[in-house]
Amino acid sequence: MKITHSIPIGLAAAAAGLLLTGCATDPNRVGITNPNQPGPAVGQALGLGVGAVGGNVVGGVVGFGEGVVGGAKAPFDNTTRVIRRWRTETTPDGRTIQVPEDIVVDATGRPVGQQPRN
Repeated sequence: MKITHSIPIGLAAAAAGLLLTGCATDPNRVGITNPNQPGPAVGQALGLGVGAVGGNVVGGVVGFGEGVVGGAKAPFDNTTRVIRRWRTETTPDGRTIQVPEDIVVDATGRPVGQQPRN
């Protein structure tokens, strides 16, 4: 006699077992072990240390990558804007007028292509 249903029934039983063991823990407790016992306390401390070191390593790698990207694109940043400054001039006939002066500046606010006036 040939049994053809053993594999699907076994998989269903394993899946149900995993599902039920995942639901067996109390969501109000931090862990399923007693943190007052030496074994779980050492395990939690080591896990915390490994997690913190691993998180910092990953953060360092990501930060390094962001720095490389920022440094690589900095020479290609040609962001410029025009700032309008108004200066007061007196005409030959004695009137005082406001004259616009447009200055092209880079992303940091420094004038582009001209020396700043003192």
